[in-house]
Amino acid sequence: MSDDLQGRVDVQAGQAGLGSAVGEQPLELTVVMPCLNEAETLATCVDKALAALRDNGIDGEVVVADNGSTDGSQAIAAEHGARVVPVPIRGYGAALNAGITAARGRYVLMADADDSYNFAHIPRFLEQLRAGNDLVMGNRFQGGIGPGAMPPLHRYLGNPVLSWLGRWLFRTPIGDFHCGIRAFSRTGYDALDLRTTGMEFASEMVVKSSLLGQRIAEVPTTLQKDGRSRPPHLKTWRDGWRHLRFLLMYSPRWLFLAPGLLLMLVGGALTAWLLPAERPLGHVNLGVDTLAYAAAAILLGFQLVFFGVAAKVFATTEGLLPEDPSFERWFRYITLETGLIVGAILLLTGVGIAASSVLSWAHAGYGPLPPVEMMRRTLPAMLCMMLGTEICFASFFLSLLGLRRR
Repeated sequence: MSDDLQGRVDVQAGQAGLGSAVGEQPLELTVVMPCLNEAETLATCVDKALAALRDNGIDGEVVVADNGSTDGSQAIAAEHGARVVPVPIRGYGAALNAGITAARGRYVLMADADDSYNFAHIPRFLEQLRAGNDLVMGNRFQGGIGPGAMPPLHRYLGNPVLSWLGRWLFRTPIGDFHCGIRAFSRTGYDALDLRTTGMEFASEMVVKSSLLGQRIAEVPTTLQKDGRSRPPHLKTWRDGWRHLRFLLMYSPRWLFLAPGLLLMLVGGALTAWLLPAERPLGHVNLGVDTLAYAAAAILLGFQLVFFGVAAKVFATTEGLLPEDPSFERWFRYITLETGLIVGAILLLTGVGIAASSVLSWAHAGYGPLPPVEMMRRTLPAMLCMMLGTEICFASFFLSLLGLRRR
């Protein structure tokens, strides 16, 4: 029998043996490890996790979610007492989700299989779960980071900046957003309905837990240099950008709505100030040129606000974001009919201003007119017509997005 075939037989035997031993009886804790070619460190991690369960009297199991390893990791996991769950879909998040779905424990603890996390800290996480928390995060900055365990760029820039951004955007108390060891209840996890399959999975878990108002706690843990001889799967700039992109996309309020409202406010104030006449500002005079930029700011701001509302409706409809009561209250007034009325009023106002300009031109015998004076009419007319038209069509689009919700 070939080594490869023998490995597959060993994995199947390990799975069958563990399944019959555990049966249908529920467990308290399942330790899930994502795995992609972790033969160097997997046995050590499985042994440490099982020892932590045994030494602390925890009724639990270890599940290795294998993402297509080709180095015999499956057989190693089974030989050391873990249950192997094959995951054909590639990705950190896909592997973890499959392992968590297959878990038999009431609670789940996830940790990398690279021997960088301390499985002896499992009781810390379990204690917080037993106290009623839905998600318990590890904090490596509180527990200690060993020499060479985290690149300086991650330690002093990437992790602190992304964690701060996550706390600010989602009002969550987490100090280490990307800690690889964390624990949660199965009921709390199922409520999250996580969608990402890559490294963003870790961020999505914290973000959705915060948005749903789940109870989140944090415990100190340590990070040591992993035991692998190969480079880690994590790519600094690529995965850092993916986390940043995810945080921004899951916050349409700050990505679209806030900048859009600010642009509209500034543009509207400048327009009202500059419309009657030129205004001195220090050593310069602000005139119709600045007025044109102010009108452009209003239009651009409206586009961003529209994108923000549309993104919010779509994300809520598709289950990417939870229901927002304050947003729902606004939607009682932001209807297709309301939008059409407001848009029509603006459109007719713009047409009226344009018509008055044409009449003034006619009274002048269609000859040359003072350009600055005419621009003070043309710009508001253009702004009202464009904004009114956009509001009408945006109302139809939002109504189309909201059909499923209604």
